[in-house]
Amino acid sequence: MPSFKTFYSEDPPEGYSSNLGVDYVILYKVPENGSEKAEAEASYVQLIKQLTSIGLATEVRPGEPGTLLIFVKVASGQLFSDQVYRARLADWLHGVRATAPSQELSEAFRQERVTPAERLRLVHRMLVKPRNEGGAGITPGTGTWRFVDSLFPLHNHVLNRHWLQRFSTIYLLEAADLDEIRDELGEGVAYYFEFIQTYFVFLIFPAALGLGAWLLLGQFSWIYAAACSVWSVVFFEYWKQKEVDLAVRWGTRGVSKIQLDRSQFIFDREDVDPVTGEPVKVYSPFKRLGTQLLQIPFALACVVVLGGLIVTCNSLEIFINEVYDGPFKQYLGLLPTILLSGLTPTFSVILTAIATKLTNMENYQTETAHQAALIQKEFVLNFMTSYMAAFFTSFVYTPFGHVIAPFLTFWHNVASTMTMGNFQIKAHEFTVNPRRISDQMFFFTVTAQIISLATEVIVPYIKRKVFKTVKEYKYEKDAIQQQAAGEDDKFIARVQAEAELEVYDVNVDYREMVIQYGYLSLFSVAWPLAACCFLVNNWIELRSDALKITVGSRRPIPWRTDSIGPWVNALGFLSWLGSITSAAIVYLCSNSTSATGTAMPDMAENTTSATTPSLHGLDETGELTIRVSTVEHSSDFTAWGLLLMILLAEHLYLAMQILVRYVMSKLDSPGLQKERKERFQMKKRMLLSTATTLEASSGFSTAEDLSSAQPSLANATGGTSLKNGVPGIEESERIIRNELDKDIGRAERRGQKIPEEVFWHKHQTMAETIEAGRSLIMDMKSGATAEDTKKEL
Repeated sequence: MPSFKTFYSEDPPEGYSSNLGVDYVILYKVPENGSEKAEAEASYVQLIKQLTSIGLATEVRPGEPGTLLIFVKVASGQLFSDQVYRARLADWLHGVRATAPSQELSEAFRQERVTPAERLRLVHRMLVKPRNEGGAGITPGTGTWRFVDSLFPLHNHVLNRHWLQRFSTIYLLEAADLDEIRDELGEGVAYYFEFIQTYFVFLIFPAALGLGAWLLLGQFSWIYAAACSVWSVVFFEYWKQKEVDLAVRWGTRGVSKIQLDRSQFIFDREDVDPVTGEPVKVYSPFKRLGTQLLQIPFALACVVVLGGLIVTCNSLEIFINEVYDGPFKQYLGLLPTILLSGLTPTFSVILTAIATKLTNMENYQTETAHQAALIQKEFVLNFMTSYMAAFFTSFVYTPFGHVIAPFLTFWHNVASTMTMGNFQIKAHEFTVNPRRISDQMFFFTVTAQIISLATEVIVPYIKRKVFKTVKEYKYEKDAIQQQAAGEDDKFIARVQAEAELEVYDVNVDYREMVIQYGYLSLFSVAWPLAACCFLVNNWIELRSDALKITVGSRRPIPWRTDSIGPWVNALGFLSWLGSITSAAIVYLCSNSTSATGTAMPDMAENTTSATTPSLHGLDETGELTIRVSTVEHSSDFTAWGLLLMILLAEHLYLAMQILVRYVMSKLDSPGLQKERKERFQMKKRMLLSTATTLEASSGFSTAEDLSSAQPSLANATGGTSLKNGVPGIEESERIIRNELDKDIGRAERRGQKIPEEVFWHKHQTMAETIEAGRSLIMDMKSGATAEDTKKEL
């Protein structure tokens, strides 16, 4: 992959300026075992035949040791036009598009051009769609295609360089920038950039409010808590409307209705759709509900395992840092962090595997529904690992410090047992540290964000540099020969580099932003400067994510979507919970910093004082002793008072939500205006068409003639009649041959061939591609070097 400096150079390096017409690259693994190699060879032949049969041209080149790179593109523009027309017609029939696509394809493409994202999406659909529906049916890593490692499109490095240069010179993305991202990377990625920018703009208000609260009001301010709750309602409701507006503007509203079925979906029976009359696959919702009930013990397991681990480590950390005064204290203080860092990922991996297994058992029909269910389960894990420590400090440690006294005694006894009673363990007097929650929030909002940025961008870049250096040292001879290689070899080297990159998952970035939003909604009342830190972080995050997508990851497959998926529900949940927790934290902790800052409320009775336990080290028996002192307060609180405060905060939140929704419903948006305009124009055209028909004839067609008036693919594509859009091997070979002849004719008129023509003319028939791939596999058997193989090809 190119370095950062490359993106600011005037000209891209050789091999990066063009994709040579390649739509997708298939990374094909060849095993070392002899018997499996024969199976891989047979699977390769079947793969090339299957790709050719659906109208895709292929080329094969050697990749890294033990791999093949199979390059794929649509054989002709006519075949691709068929796919575009079919897809847009399906969108119209399912209500995604307001108007039907024109049968005059040249006019249709002039009115609505085919974007790179649409092209890549349709070609990917051809690759993965089941064979009985006109696709190749490729499922990487499973079944017949277990030697197919992955499918991925190639980056447009010219455009990537333009993006990074522009992102580094502007403060906010404009609508044209987001449309450009959508056109190249698809709606899934464009939604993320729109979300993070909207969130960034909205953060200006809590950042300014938090700075003012920190300077004038301090921690646990009622004013800040109320304002932050109102802000979260406005942001949440605004984003829900923004989602709809973007879906209409990008033409994806309701797109979830036409998702492809998962290959792993197992249906009970086929039924007839009462509306369309088409066969549909049916899986009993009661079976799925029975499986979904297992989420209850799963959630309890998360609470017990992760919650217990975090509480245990936090109590140990309190004992070491605030009570223990023995030897090696400076080293033992790292022990809780080491335990959390080591055990939390381990337990999370185990629980994530269980969540994945449960989601597979729920047997969802589409990939969108499957991913949504998995994300909801993972959100439970993220909620526990991210917020449990702050909940413990806010609701246990700060207001009720005496509750953790048994834990401190337990850890003292553990320490005494481990020292075998050889020396007396010293202990400080224990008092609650009112700054603990502020210190935790500082870590979550500053330190953790810096670590996240480093692990997302900097560490992967260093790893790639190190691995590249090791590989060049290991294959020094090949590297020297590659320097003198032609454009084709440099292009192959670039593809090999992209194949080694990680797959980009937009849900990882959504998860990071939603967890951040949770800290702001739930606990920023304890440290009002949190929003200021998030504001700075997100300005950097938007640009680092662009860098991660363009440099550190494979080009994402341009999925279509009409929302941010289940993450919008997570935002709503955190907004609601934040209104409750903020009110409770203020109620419990606003007096905890008065006097000496160690007041501990006693909820057993309504008094005007609060009890404060203090651990005074050891008595004559070597046990920790607890003395309860009394600190006077100007106010008191009780359990019913806390409950009343929570109910009041929740009802105020719901009332504010109703008000904001009502106001939002009265505001119009460009997207909804566009939708109404398109539907009105469609009705107007139908009315004019009907009037013209009535004037030109004495009657009009009946319902029986409707089928003959429907758009015909044969008419729309110049008379090409295809079964399920699949031309077959013989027809594809003829189409490919015609395209090659056209290329040769154009090259003769120019007097030379362009690099793209040279690349795709290497193997001019399916048989040549198959034979080239088999030769590569056989050479891998005999141990031939990659350089010898290149010379033979």
